[in-house]
Amino acid sequence: MLRPGGRGLLLGLAAAAAAAVAARLVGWWGPRAGFRLFTPGELARHRGGPGEPGLYLALLGRVYDVSSGRRHYEPGAHYSGFAGISAAARALSCSDAGRDASRAFVTGDYSEAGLVDDVSDLSFSEMLTLQNWLSFYEKNYVFVGRVIGRFYGKDGLPTSELTQVEAMITKGLEANKQELKEKKKFPPCNTEWSSARGSRFWCSQTSGGVSRDWTGVPRKLYKPGAKEPHCVCVRTTGPPSDPAPDNPTHRDRGDLDHPNLEEYTGCPPLAISCSFPL
Repeated sequence: MLRPGGRGLLLGLAAAAAAAVAARLVGWWGPRAGFRLFTPGELARHRGGPGEPGLYLALLGRVYDVSSGRRHYEPGAHYSGFAGISAAARALSCSDAGRDASRAFVTGDYSEAGLVDDVSDLSFSEMLTLQNWLSFYEKNYVFVGRVIGRFYGKDGLPTSELTQVEAMITKGLEANKQELKEKKKFPPCNTEWSSARGSRFWCSQTSGGVSRDWTGVPRKLYKPGAKEPHCVCVRTTGPPSDPAPDNPTHRDRGDLDHPNLEEYTGCPPLAISCSFPL
């Protein structure tokens, strides 16, 4: 359960985590001594098969030796399509040219259309998934080099496309931090529906997965750009979370007066549970 000051501590930790990830990104993208540059065709020869020089995998142009996880990546294994390929892509069997499939780490689409290197249209959250995969490989496998292509140039330095990926990841981290802040202020309601009893929304001190020292009451929250409102739990006492700068006084109503909130018709204003029979 959160205590006074707990929310600020959580947001501080979120900001620190974002800064730590940003620092790791600089280390991942920037110059590093002792690594090898691969062409896609060279990387394609590291699939772990008989007579091949190794078992490598690459994500966003960064190559890792995954030999220690051979049972997952060797030919015929579940992840074999990611071994010996440029950013998790297979080299074309008919030529030396590789193709990049970083996108498949997010989408799970291993078809011809999905095994591509263009991640420019992925969402912030999908970019964070790629960042999480990078963290996994950095932690569990040995970095051995970079692939010349979309994400790294012939000099081994990041291309403008990789810079855009980094910017998207950074924005995703900021969006996550803002979402956490919003969720702490307006935790989602517990909800249930049955054909016999209809709908029910209710609040508890752990509803929405947010532990806190208050329960709150259900309200409709209208978010800018959202088509429909969703149920959130709203604090009923104390000062508002976002007091007006020109009005330091408050009515000890918590966030009940927030302009984006609306009461549920037919539900008592301070009830912690609202039921809507069929």
